[in-house]
Amino acid sequence: MVELSVIVPFFNVQSYAPDTLRSLRDNARADYEFILVDDCSTDATPEILERAEREIPGTVLIRHEKNGGLATARNTGLDAATGRYVTFLDGDDWLAPGYYRELVDAISTLGCDFLRTDHVQCTARARTLARVPHGRRGVVTDPRAAILPAERSTSVDYAYAWAGIYHRRLLDDGLLHFTDGLRTAEDRPWIWRLHREAASFAVVGLLGVFYRRGVASSLTQIGDVRQLDFLRAFDQVVEETARDRDADVLLPKAVRTYCAIISHHLTSGRFEPHVARTLRRKSAAALRRMPADVLDEALDSMDVQRATRLRRLRRRPVDSREVAAR
Repeated sequence: MVELSVIVPFFNVQSYAPDTLRSLRDNARADYEFILVDDCSTDATPEILERAEREIPGTVLIRHEKNGGLATARNTGLDAATGRYVTFLDGDDWLAPGYYRELVDAISTLGCDFLRTDHVQCTARARTLARVPHGRRGVVTDPRAAILPAERSTSVDYAYAWAGIYHRRLLDDGLLHFTDGLRTAEDRPWIWRLHREAASFAVVGLLGVFYRRGVASSLTQIGDVRQLDFLRAFDQVVEETARDRDADVLLPKAVRTYCAIISHHLTSGRFEPHVARTLRRKSAAALRRMPADVLDEALDSMDVQRATRLRRLRRRPVDSREVAAR
């Protein structure tokens, strides 16, 4: 049986793909498979991946006929995965040599459903350690218990799919697929579902993923309408959490996080003017969709500046059809 399936989507990353692929080669083992998904790249990425398929042991190359975005590309990889464990990597990031061996050893030893890890953020020549916001290390615990408290950053706010490893039983139970077509914030409904529905998880202080920030082609750097998919993503988080058996406890965290993300985007300054107008309109509608009492509580718990900004937006006239839309 394949021990580990690594799913790596690529889209127009010809400048970075060689580093990514070199690091996969340095992690290759006979019982690992590397599922490379070319999401209809239009630069030299396809040729780079063809060479990798020939040269890196265990490589499987899958091509999309049209671009579907990161969530859809990851789902393609999940559908092809055969490993006992599954993990992810983005096509512009890279790994330390031997990292996957340590990662598999850690989850195998702990015996949990999923494992979360720290990572290194790389901006130009700067390196910064990013830690999972969870205090207990190397201890298996209930993922639901790690969602709260609402007013602090917790494991569900550390939504990077590639910062961890996941047992195949989660894939077989339908918990690892992403919401198809989401262009950004695709990790958010995904990580919330894992924490609500998986049976066990742990956090370990294992470093080995290097996350490249500030890539010009990344959606986080592009202020176009695709960035607004965060609204769809958080609508899903709120809707699904509202149906949870512990909704009265968990929903305040989901709503407060949604509000914080809306406020962040409103003040980011990255959007083109027409997109910024759409953001304000759609954000106002999103606030109207949230449970009013939970939203009131969330706003009361936030700092004055953010709360005032969001209350003002909440009062903005909104077409009822916009409120009903998702």
